[in-house]
Amino acid sequence: MSDPEFRAALELLAMLFLDWRIAVLILLLVVASVFDYRSQRIPNRLVQLGVLFGLIYNIVFPPYRDAGMLWPFAGMGLGFLAFLPLYLISATGAGDVKLMAMVGAFVGPFDMIGVLLCTMAAGGVLSLLLVLARGTGGLLLRNLTALLKLGFLSGQAGIRPDLSLNADASAGKLPYALAISTGTIAGLLVHQFGIL
Repeated sequence: MSDPEFRAALELLAMLFLDWRIAVLILLLVVASVFDYRSQRIPNRLVQLGVLFGLIYNIVFPPYRDAGMLWPFAGMGLGFLAFLPLYLISATGAGDVKLMAMVGAFVGPFDMIGVLLCTMAAGGVLSLLLVLARGTGGLLLRNLTALLKLGFLSGQAGIRPDLSLNADASAGKLPYALAISTGTIAGLLVHQFGIL
C-alpha cells in the first residue's frame, strides 16, 4: 500500500470512528459484550438507552440528506426481525434480538444488511473458536447430526420439527453480544471502504 493510499485509509477510519453516532454505538456494544460475557445477560436499560439515543440522534442529525424520520425505525425493525427467528428456535437470547434492534436504530436499514451478514459470519467464526478452545467438537458434530436427522424425519412425516436443544447437550454457549459487536464494527468498516 502506497503512502497516499495509507493516508486515505486512515482518513476513512477517522471519519467513521470520530462520528458521535458510531462512537456511542461502539461504546454501548462493548458494555453489552462485557455484561453478556460475565452474566449471559444484556441489561434492558442499556439497550433502551441505546435505542433512544439512536432514534433521536438520527432524526435530529440524519446521516445523509435523504434519510427521513423513519430511517432509524426501519433499521431497528430490520435488526429485530432478522434475529427474531433465531430467538424463536432458541439459537440466541432475547437480549441479542434487542441488541440487534438497537444497532439498527444507529445504522439504519441499508448498513444493517452488511452488519447482519458480518454478524452472522462473526458468530460462526467465534462459535468455532469456542468449540475448539473447549474441545467440544465431537459434541457439536453429534448435535448437528441429530438436528439434521430430526428435521429431515419430521419433514418426511409432515410434522413441524422442534429444533431447540437441551442446554446440557450444548457444545458451548457463545455470548452473542461479542459476535454482534464484532459483526457491527466489521460491517461498518466494509461499508466505509466500499467493499459491500
